[in-house]
Amino acid sequence: MNITYYGHSCFEIIVNGKKLLFDPFISGNPLAKSINIKQLKPDYILVSHGHEDHIADAIAIAKQSDAVVISNFEIVNWLLKHGVKKGHQMNIGGKFTFDFGNVKYFNALHSSGLPDGSYGGNPGGFLIQSTEANFYFAGDTGLTYDLKLIGEYMPICFAMLPIGNNFTMSVDNAIIASEMIKCSKIFGMHYDTFPNIVIDKNEAIGKFSRAGKELILLNIGETFNFQKK
Repeated sequence: MNITYYGHSCFEIIVNGKKLLFDPFISGNPLAKSINIKQLKPDYILVSHGHEDHIADAIAIAKQSDAVVISNFEIVNWLLKHGVKKGHQMNIGGKFTFDFGNVKYFNALHSSGLPDGSYGGNPGGFLIQSTEANFYFAGDTGLTYDLKLIGEYMPICFAMLPIGNNFTMSVDNAIIASEMIKCSKIFGMHYDTFPNIVIDKNEAIGKFSRAGKELILLNIGETFNFQKK
């Protein structure tokens, strides 16, 4: 299972031969200027909430790739009105089976509004269950006791958690969250893109290590090959 990082909270993960692109914010991110979005051809785009730094490139990439966009009811409808051809609406607590595996849409403690000011519905995170691995993409969330439900739902091989503080969880809170979801391999996201979410990477990795966990901070454009043990 290949995991490629495109900056901020954007990951492409290949699951059972299908390319899943999460929260595409690339062209507006100066740290990701080396990434050409025209080369991205995902089969699915998963959007956790409506803020521009998670949805900015969703329309362009969906149109060029004919991808199915998976998100909450309001966001998918908004994207369809803006020319996206394929969408699958979900809402908190729902689960659906796709050709790559199951997606369950969990609550995230955050806000959600679309770039034009439209209502963005409830923010969420995605729990992916597949024959290759189970993993959790948290989206933007603060530390909330709801995360404990994810750890009780099924075993998770790895998770993407925000660590930048200010808008989301901090590094320290993400360590607590990893305990709640019962997952020790964490890919950090939502950090360094803006001045108020810059972190000390070495300090963050050290804190996770001392807690008996692994924090993986990929370079933009870097691919990590995950193999389930």
